[in-house]
Parts: sequence; C-alpha cells; structure tokens
Amino acid sequence: MDIIDRKLLELLQQDATMPVAELAQRVNLSQTPCWKRVQRLKETGVIRGQVALCDPKKLGVGTTVFVAVRTNEHTEAWAQQFTRAVQDIPEVVEVYRMSGETDYLLRVVVSDIEDYDRVYKQLIRAVPLFDVSSSFAMEQIKYSTALPVRPAALLDGR
Repeated sequence: MDIIDRKLLELLQQDATMPVAELAQRVNLSQTPCWKRVQRLKETGVIRGQVALCDPKKLGVGTTVFVAVRTNEHTEAWAQQFTRAVQDIPEVVEVYRMSGETDYLLRVVVSDIEDYDRVYKQLIRAVPLFDVSSSFAMEQIKYSTALPVRPAALLDGR
C-alpha cells in the first residue's frame, strides 16, 4: 500500500459513498486507476465491507452497556457455545476475548435498563457464566469507525 491507497482509505472511511470521480480528483488520479485501486483494496480484504452507520438513539437503542464476563470453564466446547450465544443476540454488537481478569468484554446496545435485563437473562440462560459485571455508559465522548491510516514510514519505525 502506498500513500495514494492510504489517502483513498481515509476518504472512504469518511464517506464510502463518495463517487469515484471525486475520489480520483482528491488523490490526483484519473478515474480508471482510482477505481482499480479501490477494487484491489476490496479484493485483498483491506476494505472488508461498506455499511450504513445508524443513529442508535433514533433506532431506540441509545443505552450502551459494557459487560465483563468471567468463566470458570475454559474448554473449546464452552467457547463455541458462548460464541453462538452472543452471535444470536443482536443487541450484543461487539465481543472481545480478553487477557487479565476479564475473560470476555461485550458492548451491548439497548433501549434502557429493563431492556438490558432481558438481554442479560437471555445470555445467562444460553451459557453458564462465573461472573457478569455490567457498566452503563453515561456519556459517549468519542466514537469512530475510522481506523488510523498511517504512512508506511511510520509503520516500519522510520
């Protein structure tokens, strides 16, 4: 990836609907080479997909809950059961397997505390858990889906 690819990624992360003509102009290329670069970024998996970002409040899921899960079962079967369980709950929008005292960290979006209680009960019915700790976000200070696109020189330490 060169500097033009990185600039294309920055632009597309800001607005994935930007027309190729505008992209090409902003990176000083003609349209065909620009389009080919974007296609290559998709084919190689650098661009995983293009989505619409929705306003959670307008969808009625404006409450964010971070859920720390601990288990005392560390088997492949349990992990598969847990994975299926969280994948089947649409309110669970992110899941990370962690190091340290917390085994898994979930980000859950719901309408309110009662809605979270419903999700919590669905989760504990689906898989045995040792400990579940929930923290409600009071305020979102920063949110971005854009990843940093650093120049190659910064990536290899120069």
